Amino acid sequence: MEQYIRIINGQAIGMEAIPTLPYEDFLRLNSALPLEERYHCVSYFAFRADGQLRLICCMADDLESNVMVSSCIANVGAVLPSFTAVHKSFHLFEREIHEDFGVCYSDHPWLKPVRNGIDQYPFFSVEGEALHEVGVGPIHAGIIEPGYFRFSCNGEKILHLEIQLGYQHRGVEQLLANEQQLNRRIQLSENIAGDSTVAHSSAFASLWEALCDCPADGRLLWARTLALELERIAVHTGDLGALCGDIAYQLGSAVYGRLRTPIINFFQAWTGNRLARTLIRPGRLLYPFTETLAAQLIRILNDYERDFTQTGNFLFNMPAALSRFEKTGTVSRDNMLHIGAVGMAARASGVKRDIRMSHPGDVYRLLGHAPMLYVSGDVLARARMRHDETLQSVNYIRQLLRNIPGEDVAEPDTAHTRPRSFALSLTEGWRGEICHCAVTGDNGNIVRYKITDPSFHNWMALALAVRNNEVSDFPVCNKSFNLSYCGFDL
Repeated sequence: MEQYIRIINGQAIGMEAIPTLPYEDFLRLNSALPLEERYHCVSYFAFRADGQLRLICCMADDLESNVMVSSCIANVGAVLPSFTAVHKSFHLFEREIHEDFGVCYSDHPWLKPVRNGIDQYPFFSVEGEALHEVGVGPIHAGIIEPGYFRFSCNGEKILHLEIQLGYQHRGVEQLLANEQQLNRRIQLSENIAGDSTVAHSSAFASLWEALCDCPADGRLLWARTLALELERIAVHTGDLGALCGDIAYQLGSAVYGRLRTPIINFFQAWTGNRLARTLIRPGRLLYPFTETLAAQLIRILNDYERDFTQTGNFLFNMPAALSRFEKTGTVSRDNMLHIGAVGMAARASGVKRDIRMSHPGDVYRLLGHAPMLYVSGDVLARARMRHDETLQSVNYIRQLLRNIPGEDVAEPDTAHTRPRSFALSLTEGWRGEICHCAVTGDNGNIVRYKITDPSFHNWMALALAVRNNEVSDFPVCNKSFNLSYCGFDL
């Protein structure tokens, strides 16, 4: 008997096709994989089934472009050996299962709250005559969501940072499972993380199409790819401006802010919303892309690329900027692999992990996507990654505009989902890998919806990045990742 079933991105299968293993075999199978570049966990979650818990683990094989899915039945309140004791990248998944379903782990090294019980959160503490602690948050200046940072310091040097989130209790996964109207589910997916509206709604749409046995046609995939790359350009540009602001390079901050505006304004022209809400729909394209829009976008990109390139040349050749970016907030490749990091942050440390390459949709295959890669793993690498990926996205959009798909086709039935099924969808947002999973019951209703935002994988990377840095370096380290509070607080 096979111990797992291999599926591809955007596929639905019957629940009976997923092997159910004894826990010892389930643990050995998933934690014993060489969790390096080729393999990593994209989702690991639990749900109630017939008075027990069913655990489902999804391990990506990036070389073979598939996901290995296996499962296990456990009792509520069971005490189990942990995956985390073997490989630390599972720690948050298991902490979440412990918090939500009462499963205890006999050897989990860091079994702390994820989103609940934060009032009594057991922070790591340090003691010593020269040591002190600095608390920041959870309420921050400006328009920012709540999160608490506790620094353990020796003078100005950060020895340890512990990050506590979970202040919002949004309940998005439960809402997506309970909601009966498709349009409401779409709106929920668009609001998982506002700066990743296209990425999360694309992941939802792909998953829903799989559950309805109506794969997206080339026209839909084309529009989603275009929107994903525009979203990447807009956010990377804004983040470069924020990094400039943190090092007091006000001209760069102003120029990048100005350059972001026409990109998001183009979303307004195309869809009626600057974040592209209402654009992505399962089986439908409400706003067809026209030659008029193409001509407008080409004009925007021509002006944008010229000024963006010039500003980047100034920034990355400015000694004052380099002195703040270079060798600040460094995370090694080994540490990124150890914690299961994803996306542009992982690629800036030399980890070649990108869904557009490893689990691509048809359009990315045609584009022949090759990820940008840096090895230094510092703020400079993450800033240059944003710069280079932006120019790469501009090039991809120019390629897409050479072949705009034709008119609308007949809309498929997206009202009826497969019963007793499991579906998985992966999308590479600008931050990195987004994974949506769903399990349906006897009548096709969703009994479990699971979202893994890239920030779920990467908050630990920020904690590692600031070690042995000055407290004053925290803002620029933080901005270089720009992780999502709301993407974590589901």
